[in-house]
This record gives sequence, C-alpha cells and structure tokens, in this order.
Amino acid sequence: MASSPAQAAREAKRALVRLARPAGAFDASRYFRDAGGLGFYNIGADRVRAMAREIARNNQEAWSVDAACAFASALITDRHLEVKGIGIEVLARYRRQFTPALLPVWKGWLARNHSANWATTDAICGLLIGPLVAGRPQLAAGVARWSADRNMWVRRASIVGLIPIARRGIALDILYRTARKLHRDEEDLIQKAVGWALREAGKSDMERLERYLRANGPTIPRTTLRYAIERFPPRKRKQLLLATRETHGH
Repeated sequence: MASSPAQAAREAKRALVRLARPAGAFDASRYFRDAGGLGFYNIGADRVRAMAREIARNNQEAWSVDAACAFASALITDRHLEVKGIGIEVLARYRRQFTPALLPVWKGWLARNHSANWATTDAICGLLIGPLVAGRPQLAAGVARWSADRNMWVRRASIVGLIPIARRGIALDILYRTARKLHRDEEDLIQKAVGWALREAGKSDMERLERYLRANGPTIPRTTLRYAIERFPPRKRKQLLLATRETHGH
C-alpha cells in the first residue's frame, strides 16, 4: 500500500533500526578512514537495495519523481550510511522521469554535507547525476562548473558525475578540462576521484588519455596519476610514471 513520502521515510528508518547489527564480521566503518559523525547499521548493501526495491514497488503508482525526491530528502539528512542509501536507491528507480530541476536539489545535499562521505557522494553521482547527464549531455558543462565550489563533496561530484558519459566517449573535452582544474586540489579524495575519472575516460580513447598525461604530467598529483594509468599494460605504466616524474612538482 502506498504511503506519503514522509511516512515512508519514517517507516524505512524504523525498519533499518530493527535490522541493525553490531559491528562484527561485517563492519562498514572500516571502509571509511575518517567516518566523522557517520553512523552504520551494518546490514550490507544487498539488504539496503532489497528494501529500496520494495519501497519503490509499493509506491510506484502513487509517487511522482518529486515524491521520490521528497522521500530521499527526508532520509539524506540522517547520520546513518544505510538511511542515506535507501533514499538514493529509491529515487534512482525513477530515473526515466529525472529533469534538470533535480540537479540543484542534489547539489544542495552535497553542499550541506548531507553526503559527507565518499560512498554517499558517489552513489548520488552514479545513480542520480550520472543517469540524468547521460540522458541530457548538455547538462555536463553545468555539473563541471561545480569544480570551483568550496565544498569538497560538490567538487568531487563535478567530475565523478561525468564518469558515466565519459565511459561512452561523450563530453570528454569537458571531463579533461575539469580534471585539469582539479589537479591543484589538495584533498586526497579529489585526487583519487580525478584519477578514477581519467581512467574511465581512457576506456573510450586510451591514446587521448596517454597524450593528456604526458602533456600535463608535471601538474598531476601522483595519487591521481596512479589511478589514471591502472588500465595501461605494466610496461606503459612504468614509462608514464617516468615520463611525468622528471619535472614533477608534487
């Protein structure tokens, strides 16, 4: 039976509390070097996805994408990783109805630190921002402009949100331009994200990735570089590490 978004959000939280397990064989916190105030129910991603499927199925007739977004907005502020995750997973099931008007909502979650960990940020990027931009590549430039934001999670999303289209060789100019801007970023989680995005961009054009790395080597943090070259053969990786080290400033 369908519920209002607020009612469904309360029920989802109660269900997660009932399923909570102490950190034992599975301790989610070990994946987060600095979890800050993040809480964990330790129930695992499969259980979260199954709950999200059921909530979406129960409300699919009654809810619009805006109702699903209201549900997610009610959960994203909770400090527990799994609560945030259920909201994102349910909203992701409405991706065919996504519109550009949702982007500022998602950016707001990031900017207000409701995503304040890499897993929630990357779920927002991979399940929400990425599919919207994939359907409307003209939005890529706007997402890329988030790279100048003072909030680290918004900056991470500026490039991770472009990964789904980069894998298909779309908007590569925008991705490479964004990567270049972010090379100055001191945050480890940004350097890793940029390397990941470059590696994925290389799937559609490895030669372009190699040219980019050789041309920009001295400005690229070593963390970024190591992620970016992972898919090259070992010999090529070694060459690129050497070629970019000679005048490396980091």
